Amino acid sequence: MRMLVVLLLVGLLSACGSSRVIREGGSAAPTSTPRPGQSVTVQRGDTVYRLATSNGISALDLATWNNIRPPYTIYPGQRLRLYPGGGTSAPARPATSGTASVQRPPVQPTQSRPQAPAAPPARSPFNWQWPTAGQVVGRYVANDPTKQGIDIAGTSGQAVNAAADGVVVYSGAGLVGYGELIIVKHDEQWLTAYGHNRSRKVNEGERVRAGQQIAELGRTGAARDMLHFEIRYNGKPVDPMSYLPAR
Repeated sequence: MRMLVVLLLVGLLSACGSSRVIREGGSAAPTSTPRPGQSVTVQRGDTVYRLATSNGISALDLATWNNIRPPYTIYPGQRLRLYPGGGTSAPARPATSGTASVQRPPVQPTQSRPQAPAAPPARSPFNWQWPTAGQVVGRYVANDPTKQGIDIAGTSGQAVNAAADGVVVYSGAGLVGYGELIIVKHDEQWLTAYGHNRSRKVNEGERVRAGQQIAELGRTGAARDMLHFEIRYNGKPVDPMSYLPAR
């Protein structure tokens, strides 16, 4: 567990600022104090580590409670729960001592309930548009932190457009692996991200319309000219192909 905490802290990336490496000191990891029913909204420059420590929670617990996987990327406008899901308090840890254990009567196993089928894609209130022209050369893969969206090949300088109406909440190059990046917030639940641009044409706080050019396609942070495009629902990536129109 200690090694996992160290890897988590070293792997944390800034949501919208320059990357920082946080090294764990010699003291033990802090004990989390859950805050039932409370959440925090990610602001520009926040990281999982920063939000966790400022709320009396370990970075590992905050990431686990919100299903944030490596590389632990968070976005402005995303809401993070400050307590475990499905309950109002953290699960109790088994106590350990040097005394003999107390014998307890055996408990008969109960038949496990059948698992529910995978939930269908969340319904979206938007008529999504393709953000650029070109062939899809990289697909979304659920639970794979390296494939959280789609990659669309194109020619350097071609238009990258907003997929729906929204407000630009990030325009910069501070998120490692995304190059020149733009993030558009469409409502309290939906975000889109546009990475590897050659140049950005909109600023933070600017309102954009569906189909409006917001960037030029490029290869910043990538090996070829392409757009990396993500759709996120409540901060979690979803498959853009489930929402974009057929073409």
